[in-house]
Amino acid sequence: MARHEELHDLEIAHLDCDAFYAAIEKRDRPELRDVPVIVGGRHRGVVAACCYIARTYGVHSAMPMFQALRACPHATLIKPDMKKYVAVGREVRAMMLNLTPLVEPLSIDEAFMDLSGTRSLHRASAAETLAGLARRIEDELSITVSIGLSYNKFLAKIASDLDKPRGFSVIGRAEARSFLAKRPVGLLWGVGKAMVERLARDGITTIGELAQIDEAELVARYGKIGRRLSMCSRGEDGRAVEPGGDAKSLSSEITLDRDLSNFSELRPILWRLCETVARRMKKAGVAGEGVALKLKTADFRIVTRNVRLRRSTQSAEGLFNAAEPLLAGQTDGRTFRLIGVAAQRLAAAEETVQDDLFGDAGSGDRMIETVMDAVRKKFGDGAIDVGRGFGVELKRQGPSKLE
Repeated sequence: MARHEELHDLEIAHLDCDAFYAAIEKRDRPELRDVPVIVGGRHRGVVAACCYIARTYGVHSAMPMFQALRACPHATLIKPDMKKYVAVGREVRAMMLNLTPLVEPLSIDEAFMDLSGTRSLHRASAAETLAGLARRIEDELSITVSIGLSYNKFLAKIASDLDKPRGFSVIGRAEARSFLAKRPVGLLWGVGKAMVERLARDGITTIGELAQIDEAELVARYGKIGRRLSMCSRGEDGRAVEPGGDAKSLSSEITLDRDLSNFSELRPILWRLCETVARRMKKAGVAGEGVALKLKTADFRIVTRNVRLRRSTQSAEGLFNAAEPLLAGQTDGRTFRLIGVAAQRLAAAEETVQDDLFGDAGSGDRMIETVMDAVRKKFGDGAIDVGRGFGVELKRQGPSKLE
């Protein structure tokens, strides 16, 4: 970015690390610099990340690994090292927090930043400060980032995707509506495949077409999301950058070694996933008010089911009791290659602990689980177990996600 009329007046940014996992692997193994790299599991897995060279062959994140290797058979395949990636992500986050306390993480490798009021502190505009941050990350961590700068979060995130890798793109107020007009409606915040298809049936395929419709009519047609559609189509987004970005869900999933269809085979795996999520909820000090089940069929169709709990929980037993009937309802003969579980609507766990003191239903199970946690902490994870999990080890478990 060399020049823009509003360059030094915009203060909301989105920073996204370029091909993060693959970039770290290339940094640590210089001999891979000029070859295609794919990060993920070889057996029945999916692509966790890939470098830009691999992308020229049609490889992309979440692609089934067999398809990726068919498209780019000479790629170097590397097993994910989440501990290493998390450490680098924390270094990037620390650099961001040195510039502003208003940092809202979206994932391990991306975050929003609000640099309002930092000009006097850094003696530079937000754009100049961000350019210095990108340079520092590249110099000190040997990875690159792309930055989008605008006047709200929606447009900043769009801008960060415009010129990857190593991009710095700006969307100002003056050109926002004209920039959006010819873009597809799928670019809008919160508009997924189903809504894209619904809008298309109504003859709306571009953001400009959406912007011409009165907000009241959009609300009447599409409900609450109609107001969001109206605002975003005009380049408006009133969301603030929220420091810490309170997580809404915590999940864990696994690609199975072989397709499974029987409830009796999937049930113990579900229990192990619930244990993993519960353990990480306790570590984070949160409890969930909802539970979601995720399944991927043998033909790669995603199935999700969720339920709201009567009372928040952070126990594996509580998660499992909610997820088990959801799983039973889906084991109808279809075969599945992936299963996952998530705790949703996360909040601080103090209320759950308080409920246990007064002996609510299920408090006995949680007391047993507390004792088991103490035994495992002292003697190791294998020191004590629950019968429904016997014989099941999640050796190929994917990383848990905090979202």
